[in-house]
Amino acid sequence: MGTIAPVWPVFDVVEICQEASEQAGIEFRSGYALKTARRSLELLCIEWANRGLNLWTVEGPVTLDLEPGVWEYTVPDDTVDLIEHALREVNPNGTYNDWPLDRMTLPEYAAINNKLAVGRPSILNMRREISPYFDIWMVPPVSPAYQIVYWRLRRMRSVGTGGTGTPEVPWRFVPALISGLAYHLALKSKDPLVAQRVQGLKANYEEQFTLASDEDRDRAAFRFIPGGYSQI
Repeated sequence: MGTIAPVWPVFDVVEICQEASEQAGIEFRSGYALKTARRSLELLCIEWANRGLNLWTVEGPVTLDLEPGVWEYTVPDDTVDLIEHALREVNPNGTYNDWPLDRMTLPEYAAINNKLAVGRPSILNMRREISPYFDIWMVPPVSPAYQIVYWRLRRMRSVGTGGTGTPEVPWRFVPALISGLAYHLALKSKDPLVAQRVQGLKANYEEQFTLASDEDRDRAAFRFIPGGYSQI
């Protein structure tokens, strides 16, 4: 007899919004109720990107070929930050060597006297703009061939319009997502009875998020820290 794989509960956008409304003590009836809840859900996902590292949105390693004389390179627009990066020197026989690539702040990068100096790149300056990119120093020479290998933290995917689909979160984060949405919905409510529950909903949200995020850590001896550094 074969092993039956467990089936985890999957909640679509409507079910998540309904449950959050019930926790907040808000009636969920009209189409506008779904629209405003979905909007709050999008904002909540953005908030989570600002809270720290969501391991399920880490992508990599991504390999980017460097071009001789080029110091500026773009990354996908949904990139929150690069969390790890290294310089790869590609040998003619197909082997390669990886070198540390230090991260430099904008003032430190701006202070470099000759930004067009040619040599093996050793520094990266991440520019977290609307269309993110990074600058490197030194500028790659014609030979040898170099690549940047990086891991990036990206935004969670949009829940889209309407009530179909499921948010891009692991099952263990669903309670935190629902309690966070309940708190956000209560903040917008004009019902005085709902307003009285705001602090309790916030405390429950923080507790649920802490439980999930503490479990969602890297099990190795270090954790990725946004900014390109590691903490032992």
